[in-house]
Amino acid sequence: MSFLRYWHVSTLFLLAALTACTQQQQSPQEIREKTAEATSTAKNDAKAVAEGLKEGWDRSKSLDLNSASRDRLMALPGMSAADADRIIAGRPYSQPDDLITRHIIPRTEYDRISGQVTTK
Repeated sequence: MSFLRYWHVSTLFLLAALTACTQQQQSPQEIREKTAEATSTAKNDAKAVAEGLKEGWDRSKSLDLNSASRDRLMALPGMSAADADRIIAGRPYSQPDDLITRHIIPRTEYDRISGQVTTK
């Protein structure tokens, strides 16, 4: 999280430098408004970065076929929306290779994702 703090602080310093370098003289009110807008943007960006980091950590774990969202299933290699919908419709699974034995997806597709999925 210290990365986010440094990134946020550096964004504010950059904004201050850009504000100081403008040709027009700005009123304190204009400076406050621009600073507030930049702070809001930086806050939203920092939140997006934090969520991306969390999602990245979560992706390193196996994906549970019984609880994964459609979007998470579609993030698997070669997975189409139709495949993800069939996986969701076929729940619950007792083991990952149920996808093959129950004819949810073909073996070639299962081989691409087998190391990334699990059942709980």
